[in-house]
Amino acid sequence: MRISKKVLWLGAMCAGFWNTPSMAVVPQESLTSGQDTVETIAQEEDDLMPSLPEVEEIGATPAIPQELLKERFAKLEKSIPLTYHKSSHEFVEYFIYKKAKFTKTMMERMPLYFPLFEKTLQKHGLPVELKYLSMIESGLNPTVISHARAGGLWQFMPATGREFGLYQDKYIDERFEPVKATEAACLYLKQLYKIFGDWELALASYNTGPGNVKRAMRRSRGTTFWTIYNVLPRETRSYVPQYVAMNYMMNYGYDHGIFPETTEFQIPNDTIHINGYIDLTTFCNQTGIDFEDLKKLNPQITKTSLPDQTRDFVLKVPSVQFTYLVSNRGPIMDSCTRRYLPTGVMVAKADSIRTDSLGGNTPFPYVLASNGQDVSEDELDDEETEEVVEKSRTKRVSHTVRRGDNVSSIARRYGVTVSALRKWNHIRRNNIRKGQRLVIYKEVKRNVPTTRIAVASKSNHEEVARQQRHTRKRYHTVQKGDTLWIISQRYGLEIGQLKKRNKIRGNAIKPGQKLIIST
Repeated sequence: MRISKKVLWLGAMCAGFWNTPSMAVVPQESLTSGQDTVETIAQEEDDLMPSLPEVEEIGATPAIPQELLKERFAKLEKSIPLTYHKSSHEFVEYFIYKKAKFTKTMMERMPLYFPLFEKTLQKHGLPVELKYLSMIESGLNPTVISHARAGGLWQFMPATGREFGLYQDKYIDERFEPVKATEAACLYLKQLYKIFGDWELALASYNTGPGNVKRAMRRSRGTTFWTIYNVLPRETRSYVPQYVAMNYMMNYGYDHGIFPETTEFQIPNDTIHINGYIDLTTFCNQTGIDFEDLKKLNPQITKTSLPDQTRDFVLKVPSVQFTYLVSNRGPIMDSCTRRYLPTGVMVAKADSIRTDSLGGNTPFPYVLASNGQDVSEDELDDEETEEVVEKSRTKRVSHTVRRGDNVSSIARRYGVTVSALRKWNHIRRNNIRKGQRLVIYKEVKRNVPTTRIAVASKSNHEEVARQQRHTRKRYHTVQKGDTLWIISQRYGLEIGQLKKRNKIRGNAIKPGQKLIIST
């Protein structure tokens, strides 16, 4: 086979060609952006994308016959033209012979995201074959970030993401959330098609921005992608041929000896609603959820915690641990919704309510504590406090593997993560055997009463209340989300006693109302 070679500068947007899982194209900051160049992803993942490649130009006798590709392109073509061109032929051979690993990875990730893509595209009346575009954009990596700060499966710039409703702050970046990002991409693609009325031009403008495409049309006086091809930015010329080649590879890759090895699927999950602060690392430790699984289910979370101002955040959790979570939600949520200030003061607010997939509201059992000092109402949101210091120590325990045990069940039993259990015992691929002794390091917590108020157990709540009555009258200002039950538990009172002191009939209280705690 005679093959002549030349260096084909594909530009930074080549789908996963150099140091990233994909060479994603960056949508412009706005629909009227006039930038002439775009930057591309520089990220991770093995060596799927080595340095800028030397691509073989097809010669008189290409490895794959030209007529075969033309015939197959025609069979695959639906709403979006799959025009045969020398560059699309080059990319087909590139994905087969030089980037087979990348092609295989895309085959493995298809089941993870394509059902979502297809459903959303159909909902918006868009061609379903647009699903292949995300492979060129991000290599189906939901958290990939480009040098130009474009992010997510569909590579939105921050401003463009906000324009299409993708919320971003220090803790949450919805460009990484597959459902919302796909919804935004559909809206953007629909808008681009409305501008040009041509899918090849719409795809080119998704890469370089509609401003650059219109400028190329004026300079060349062309009206189609192929008539403006030579005046487009270098990377945009490659973009549509890459899309055509990737469409072909996902349908005919098997014919060229490329097969997926480990197919990825969505982790079965349920949801809980988070309001207020939560430490996700502690949450995973307490529920036996692997933190990596939680990250895969919630890629939009960019930190290991959510802040106090969190409201109605839908957190996905693996269904395997959901029953355990529901059965033990009181102590679990109590442990992971406490927050420590630099002084050692443990603070947690009582206005946070958790709602989960089962419905209903369950108050977080928060505790307010200080180091034996009075905390004023101004210092802690006008709330009275009880002083309890929580201390912890690490306890080493051992477990003998019994018949039927597995790594997940043992981790869940002791309230540790699967990854930690494997690390402590040098376990690979979850392989354990009957009779094997496993070491587990478990954090044991206990509440130590301070010198001012000794709250050791429920039995001495009445004694504490009696001591307080001899000191001064105490009040509690009702906060949003407070109930009589929350307040009574916080101050160690019976609900009937609290209602009697404040002459409350029924259970209705309102924010701002002052309740007498002790007299």
